[in-house]
Amino acid sequence: MLASKFWWVAMTVLAVPAAHATDGYFQHGYGIEAQSMGGAATAVADNAMGGANNPASMLFAGNRLDAGLVAFSPRRRASRDSAFPGPVGAAASGRNYFPVPSFGWNHVVDGRYALGVTVYGNGGMNTDYPGHALAANTCGAGAPASNLLCGQGHLGVNLQQLVVAPTFALRLTEHQALGFSPLFAYQRFEAYGLQAFAGMSVAPDHLTNRGTSSSTGVGVRVGWYAQVGNHVTLGAAYSPRLHMSRFDDYRGLFAGHGSFDLPENWNVGVALRPNGRWLIAADYQRINYGDVPSVGRTSRVQAPLGSPAGPGFGWRNTNVWKLGVAWRVDDRWTLRAGYNHSTNPVTAANVTFNILAPGVIRDHATLGLAYRTAGGELSLSYLHAFSNRVRGVSLIDPMASETLRMHEDSIGIGYGWRL
Repeated sequence: MLASKFWWVAMTVLAVPAAHATDGYFQHGYGIEAQSMGGAATAVADNAMGGANNPASMLFAGNRLDAGLVAFSPRRRASRDSAFPGPVGAAASGRNYFPVPSFGWNHVVDGRYALGVTVYGNGGMNTDYPGHALAANTCGAGAPASNLLCGQGHLGVNLQQLVVAPTFALRLTEHQALGFSPLFAYQRFEAYGLQAFAGMSVAPDHLTNRGTSSSTGVGVRVGWYAQVGNHVTLGAAYSPRLHMSRFDDYRGLFAGHGSFDLPENWNVGVALRPNGRWLIAADYQRINYGDVPSVGRTSRVQAPLGSPAGPGFGWRNTNVWKLGVAWRVDDRWTLRAGYNHSTNPVTAANVTFNILAPGVIRDHATLGLAYRTAGGELSLSYLHAFSNRVRGVSLIDPMASETLRMHEDSIGIGYGWRL
């Protein structure tokens, strides 16, 4: 009965379009509490989102059920300019609002081990540019009005990733635990408007406008959590690269005939509770986008799209620093705030391909509040990701320069039931 409910929730998460272009295409935080504290959660055990943050924390989280929904609004714009005649123009993506749900359940047995499940999503390559950004004849004599990459019709991609993470946490000592989460991943992808790249692909009939393609994979996340004295907790978690089946319908786009794996990532954190009212948490996270060829390989390699040595989006490995503070005002109210800074994965040399995936955000400020009820806690979160831009030489026209700009806002609401 419980298992069927978990999978129903998982399918509900996937049914909703996802866009999380914050720390690359990872969310800046998992769970409403973490999202209002800059994403810092590795050494915090306040909810049942441990399958995404740190599986070992579930032993200290108690019996609970957490559900959240975030209204996420990324604003993306791309432009190409030149002092010479050519395919110059600008356009903004038309996909600006996305609901992002999350879910977690946890049960502690005799204080010795915990069983639970976390359901979460990733995304970020979600764009939809108009098909008339470039005037007729600018992409060549006789060419009709075109999108920014000289293709026909709307230009964009949509990537959705769902991860279902059952969790098991085992007490090692009175104040330490190890955690383990198998990761069952499902992803969907669609691309359109890339007809101009057909001559560069090993499979031009499997490059663009193929509808939605899906792939699956299985991975793992392991974690460690420790209470050090009465005021300090430590945490660490690691997930190796998660190998996914190929997007067969887009084997002419992604390097390796449609390969698109989830990158290796790890995080460490510390949380300080100097008294009963204050919580200060800090995390460091590493996301190795650059080790996945279809994501990290430069777009300027001289090999066909879709081939084993083919180009990617040129995303580099990303470092993320997260800082969060919570202040319990009284027995009912808690205020939260945080900051998140990451190294932008998109480089100037790869701006053209990243018109499709402009994950250029670096800095996020967050706020939140919570109200404790008789049976749980109602939480609200707010995120503002400050505008950032990347500018580089165009692959479409070497005499032109392209600029990507992006900023984001989100509002989230969640409730955690103490069971």
